[in-house]
Amino acid sequence: MTQKTHFAPAAAPLASTIVSTSEEAITSGETSIPSQGENMPAYHARPKQADGPLPIVIVVQEIFGVHEHIRDICRRLALEGYLAVAPELYFRQGDPNDYSDIPTLFSNLVSKVPDAQVLADLDHVASWAARNGGDSHRLLVTGFCWGGRISWLYAAHNPQLKAAVAWYGKLVGEKTLNSPKHPVDIATDLNAPVLGLYGGQDTGITLESVETMRQALRAANAKAEIVVYPDAGHAFNADYRPSYHQESAKDGWQRMLAWFRQYGAKKS
Repeated sequence: MTQKTHFAPAAAPLASTIVSTSEEAITSGETSIPSQGENMPAYHARPKQADGPLPIVIVVQEIFGVHEHIRDICRRLALEGYLAVAPELYFRQGDPNDYSDIPTLFSNLVSKVPDAQVLADLDHVASWAARNGGDSHRLLVTGFCWGGRISWLYAAHNPQLKAAVAWYGKLVGEKTLNSPKHPVDIATDLNAPVLGLYGGQDTGITLESVETMRQALRAANAKAEIVVYPDAGHAFNADYRPSYHQESAKDGWQRMLAWFRQYGAKKS
């Protein structure tokens, strides 16, 4: 087993609460997706038994890349009847497994990945999924931390998207060449309903910034909802980290599935 089947070094120390999903009823594995002239590595999972094309969920990684937790999220979604695909969105800039601490990982790799590149890559993921057993009319996205922010942006980028669920993604921030807009800037451009799941104890994403986003969404008359779990901190769904808050994570997961069912997972 290579390191890629485990957890990113910068995610250490690991907690004892790691959830591992059985692959008995699903098919999963590595693939590569043609995107912007290159082959992007990705992990995908789907139920073994499928009656026709499946609803698609693009799973957008945390800063740690597509490591074991994100793969397990894909397997959990496959058990719920989805084709889940998690692309390696940093692959042109480097490998998150080369970094052993979060600040270096962020400054040397994550900050060098342009939003425009990521959004275009996600479009290619959507078209790959539609050619590989997915239903392009039932396209959904969810993302965690770094991927939570991207999920908001993707809901404003792709008019074909039916729904998005953003887990503790940054809402406001400094504008840079690679990140010219943040979720608060695109509230008026959302094409799909977005559910945001946030932790009340998150020191990096303040309740003030959540309120700023809520106001922007209200002003835009956007179809979106933000749920704040008062006892949870950042990365409360990350069962492999000490930040895991089981009660909030379980509730968030059920809310995500309900959001997907409500806005696009069902056959029309």
